[in-house]
Amino acid sequence: MRYKIITIVAIVLALIFGRMLVSQWDKVKTTKQRMLAKTPSVTVAEVQTEEVERQFTATARVMAKYRVEVLARISGYLTKSYFKEGDYVKAGQLLFEIEPQEYEYAASKAKANLNNAQSQYDYYDKQLKRYKELVQQDYIARSDYDNILSQRDAFKAQVESAKSAYNDAERNLGYTRVKSPVNGRVGMISVTEGNYVSMNSGPLTTINSSEPMYVTFPLESKDFAELVRIDKSANINRDVEFIFSSGEKYKYKGVQDFHDNEIDESTGTITMRATFPNPDDALIQGDFGRVIIYSKSKDNVPVVPQTATMENQEGRFVYILDEDNLPRMSYIKTSGEKNGKWIISSGVNAGDRIVTSGLQKVIPGSPVRIVQAPVQEKVQTKKAGLFTKIKNKITGIFKK
Repeated sequence: MRYKIITIVAIVLALIFGRMLVSQWDKVKTTKQRMLAKTPSVTVAEVQTEEVERQFTATARVMAKYRVEVLARISGYLTKSYFKEGDYVKAGQLLFEIEPQEYEYAASKAKANLNNAQSQYDYYDKQLKRYKELVQQDYIARSDYDNILSQRDAFKAQVESAKSAYNDAERNLGYTRVKSPVNGRVGMISVTEGNYVSMNSGPLTTINSSEPMYVTFPLESKDFAELVRIDKSANINRDVEFIFSSGEKYKYKGVQDFHDNEIDESTGTITMRATFPNPDDALIQGDFGRVIIYSKSKDNVPVVPQTATMENQEGRFVYILDEDNLPRMSYIKTSGEKNGKWIISSGVNAGDRIVTSGLQKVIPGSPVRIVQAPVQEKVQTKKAGLFTKIKNKITGIFKK
């Protein structure tokens, strides 16, 4: 009996000691679980490269291919206009009339002078032919022939002078009907009917051509160098897209067909130009926006999923893992997107390990737990089997 009591006491002490051990183990386990819960679970992937068309953006301005200021080329009162402001006009279409009466009179007078000189010339030319035959037969003196020749040549010169005067008068008369030199849309009328105009009056109106339209843009010199490297030539026509200041993309693509022959030293940019179709008159002279110019050839560049990036006030960034698997922020520059991936210009390199999910809980420089798939926490409620074993042993002793 005494042996049983000692055994029971030993078992009870062992039970108490075991309980203490289990409790302490639970505390350690709970602490570890809490620490583990604070360590964010993330997925990681290496940055890959893809063959893509490179994109470069720049601010842009719309320009008419032809911008013409319509001027008065003679003096007079503006008597009539033949269009409405904003009308589309064709080359040669009548726009204004400047009082023509004075110029019609000058043209008529010049025509009469020309006719008179021509008649005199014709008369002396015929006389010269007769005198030529007579002088050959010695019927008249040589001096008479020379006199007629001199008269004929004098009137020939008068004819030429009269022709010039008549043409000049006709030219001035033509200037009384001011016509459009190009196809395009007319702007506001600067001088209204009834006003006196001259060559110093300034533009009567302005015409901007509308089909096609130019879009000029200053591209950074380093971006231009990249285009040349990718396409292996500077003299290549490239696709260009125009985006209005509202953010809407223009539905027609343009073609970059010109670049300047020098870099602007003050801005470090080179001026380029693209030609766009404009059948709907959506592009207007002087409008601002931005362009996206695409390389003609493809380039092998790093790409990252858009879901692997975040943004703050300083820009777009990713988390790169270092050798100790500690994350650090790296701001990236992109040059477009393709199939849900950002095309990287700088900030990450091929082979870098970046966090692709769980970014919201990542703290730069703090440990992360790398998983290959979303983590599903498993809660296990198993206790150590020590209590069951002790209980069974005590029950067996009393049964004895």
